[in-house]
Amino acid sequence: MRIAVTGASGLIGRALVPRLRDDGHDVLRLVRRTPRTEDEHRWDPEHRRIDPALLSDVDAVVHLAGVGIGDRRWSEAHKRRVLDSRVDGTATVSQALAEAATADPSRERVLLSASAVGYYGDTGDRVVDEGAPPGDDYLAHVCVAWEEATAPAAAAGVRVANLRSGLVLGRGGLLGRMTPLFRLGVGGRLGSGRQYWPWISIDDEVGAIRFLLTTPLSGPVNLTAPTPVTNAEFTAALGRVVRRPTPFPVPGAALWVVLGEFARIGVLAGQRAVPARLQESGFSFAHTSVEDGLRAALVSR
Repeated sequence: MRIAVTGASGLIGRALVPRLRDDGHDVLRLVRRTPRTEDEHRWDPEHRRIDPALLSDVDAVVHLAGVGIGDRRWSEAHKRRVLDSRVDGTATVSQALAEAATADPSRERVLLSASAVGYYGDTGDRVVDEGAPPGDDYLAHVCVAWEEATAPAAAAGVRVANLRSGLVLGRGGLLGRMTPLFRLGVGGRLGSGRQYWPWISIDDEVGAIRFLLTTPLSGPVNLTAPTPVTNAEFTAALGRVVRRPTPFPVPGAALWVVLGEFARIGVLAGQRAVPARLQESGFSFAHTSVEDGLRAALVSR
C-alpha cells in the first residue's frame, strides 16, 4: 500500500513508520516544516491547506498529529491549541481524502485517525467498550469534535476508523516523564490511585494500526490492552520493573498546582476501557500484563 502518515515524529509515528516499511509499504510523511528527505511532503493543517495531488494516489492515511495534551499546565490558550490542532488537522486530511475518493471511486481507501479513551470521560470502575457514550468534560468534548472531523472522508466512501488509544507504553510520552522519578525512588501513586489507567504497549499500538489497515473495521476502535489497571496497580508494576520502591503518593491538590485542570481530567480521572472490537476481530495482543508492557518499553529495547 501507499500510506501517508502525519505525526510521524511522535512516539507512535517513530515506531510505526519503520514497521510499515518492513511490511513492504510505500510510506510518505506529512510534515509542517520544509521537507528534508524525498519521503517528506509539506502540509499546513493550521490553515487547512494540503496539495490535492498529495493524497490522490494513497491507499491509506494514518493521522496521528496533534499538540501534546499533557505537555504543559493547561491555560485557555493551550486548551484551544489542543482542540484546534486536532480538528484542523483531521478536517484537512479528511477533506483531501474525500476529494481523492470522489475523483477515483474505484480505489479503496482508509483513514485511521487518532482519538483517545478520554472520549468516555471519567467512568470510575465501570467497564466501557466502544458502544459507551461520550463523557462531558473537556477532553471528551475534544475527542467528539476530533472524530466528527473525519465525516467528509466517511461520506465519500473512505473507510474511517477512530483510534481511541489509551496510555501508550513506550520510550516517551507520559511514561517517559514518570520513569526518571521512579528510578530515583520518589515515584508513587497519583491521588487515591483508584482511577483506572487503560494502557497499551507500543508494540500492540503499532500492531493494531497495521492490523486495521486491512481489517474492515470502521468507526471507533479502542486501542487498549484487555487488562486495564488502576493507577495504584500501574505504580506498583513500574516500581517492580525499575527495581525501586514507590512510597511517595502525590496528593491530588499538589497535582492541581502543577498541572491545573489537566490533573483532574487527565490524571485523577480514568476509564476502565477494553478493546472489544479488536478482540472480536481476532487481533492478538503481544502484551496483556501491564508489567510485561512496561518491561518491553523500558528494559527489552
